[in-house]
Amino acid sequence: MAHGSHVLVGYDATRESEQALRWAAEEARLRGLPLRVCHAWRWPYPVGYVDRECMARVRRIGEHILDRGVALANDVAPTVCTQKQLVDGPADAALTHHAHGAELIVVGSREGGDVSAGSIALRLPGRARRPVVVVRAAGTRSGAGEVVVGVDGSAAGDAALALAFEEAELHGWRVRAVYGCWEPAAARDCDLGLFNDREKLRRICRERLDRAVAPWRARHPLVEAEAALVVEPPRQALLAAAETADLVVVGNRGSGGPEPSALGTTSTALLLQVPCTVAVVQAGGCFTGD
Repeated sequence: MAHGSHVLVGYDATRESEQALRWAAEEARLRGLPLRVCHAWRWPYPVGYVDRECMARVRRIGEHILDRGVALANDVAPTVCTQKQLVDGPADAALTHHAHGAELIVVGSREGGDVSAGSIALRLPGRARRPVVVVRAAGTRSGAGEVVVGVDGSAAGDAALALAFEEAELHGWRVRAVYGCWEPAAARDCDLGLFNDREKLRRICRERLDRAVAPWRARHPLVEAEAALVVEPPRQALLAAAETADLVVVGNRGSGGPEPSALGTTSTALLLQVPCTVAVVQAGGCFTGD
């Protein structure tokens, strides 16, 4: 199933990053990939201030943190080949820069969706060109074994379906594909009339949903899958479905880039509010399952 060469995880010795590392180590084991543990250390003083002895000390602290992460990964998944990578600079920039070839990028976040506006859990998914998994629990949250995925007919939505079905097959979970179809502001001009006829809207959107899910059902015949059409805005539909999910996968229709606004409103809402682990897949075919 592997498409990338490794699973990349950010680690800084916090409880949240340890949860992410455990999740990433198990993911690497299931995918048969090496795990790369990355720690970004930063010089805490202005750029013009140079103290080589102090800088070497700060770097050694980073090396010790990284060694601790590698040791933890070896305990969690002893059969996985674990690599380490020490880099200089902000963590989100470092992970983005070193993500080439990664199957997934994994980072930690606080439990219960308590994410600050400037956190790496919000900055990284809008910048990275690889799927980003924001982990909030050491294992499954509800134990129900359910992956919720947002469907909207876009290229990013299709990439999200690919990742959702693959995760479900790897973990033995089921998929719930949710299409929140009440989105007049994002509708094409030719579709605006549908919002005056709910039955017609339901019929056409149901066809779109079934058409989007069908190829992934065929590729993963062992995965139990439900296609749920909800006449609500996508954000509300996914937030409600996430209450019983172990993982939520969403495609980000933003283009990706250096600005935080590259992360779409629905992706942002999920990262801010849902209590379970969230995976964000960028548009542009970053993860197609091919």
